[in-house]
Amino acid sequence: MRMTSSQLVSIDTVKAYWDARPCNIRHSRQPVGTRQYFDEVEARKYRVEPHIPGFAQFERWKGKKVLEVGCGIGTDTINFARAGAQVTAVELSAESLAVARQRAAVFGLEKQIRFVAANAEQLSKALAPEPFDLVYSFGVIHHTPHPERAAAEMRRFISPSSELRLMVYARNSWKRIMIDAGLDQPEAQSGCPIAFTYTPEEARALLAGFEVVELRQDHIFPFVIEKYVRYEYEVAPWFAAMPQEMFRALEASLGWHLLVVARPAGAR
Repeated sequence: MRMTSSQLVSIDTVKAYWDARPCNIRHSRQPVGTRQYFDEVEARKYRVEPHIPGFAQFERWKGKKVLEVGCGIGTDTINFARAGAQVTAVELSAESLAVARQRAAVFGLEKQIRFVAANAEQLSKALAPEPFDLVYSFGVIHHTPHPERAAAEMRRFISPSSELRLMVYARNSWKRIMIDAGLDQPEAQSGCPIAFTYTPEEARALLAGFEVVELRQDHIFPFVIEKYVRYEYEVAPWFAAMPQEMFRALEASLGWHLLVVARPAGAR
């Protein structure tokens, strides 16, 4: 795995970065904390990343226990709860967690979600290890100084019948090519202190104690940035000229999101 920065940074630096601007916090121009704000945040997130609902399979976890490692401002969290899951949502950023709690209150889902302030590398210090049906972490552990520690901690909350669904950034990707060329950056806001990227082999190695049952790539951001920040969705000309089938094939080969489904090694 490689970082976009050559200097290893502390977890406090990571926390400060995400506290300053929680992920997706600007996905709506409505007042933060209002129902309209949260509806617009969700609509924009899944418009830009339409593969997330299919990967998360929210409806599948009705009546099940879900541990979300790195809930951010709670978009996926709410959808697991809406679908009938009992969710434990862990988050490093206090600012993100506060917005996620607001979201649960707005939609009347407080009883279905337990929010926990915790470092993914030290989950078992914040939570007593117990089995969950799903451990879900989307775009999180590649931002922590020691992702292998986070992966090992998640293993402590897995039973033989559990499933892990994980997204980390892909090394061999369109986005990484653009970053290396100085034409892009890992996150919407600049200065991200850590952003590891992985080859499929490195992702498998990261998940010691798991059997990877599915691994694929998805997601190339296609919009013109200057218009996207104004909430306009114009596809960049080079992507707009492609047939949809060609663009989807490009995402499958060079997508920024490496999507992994895994189960405990030896589980049947």
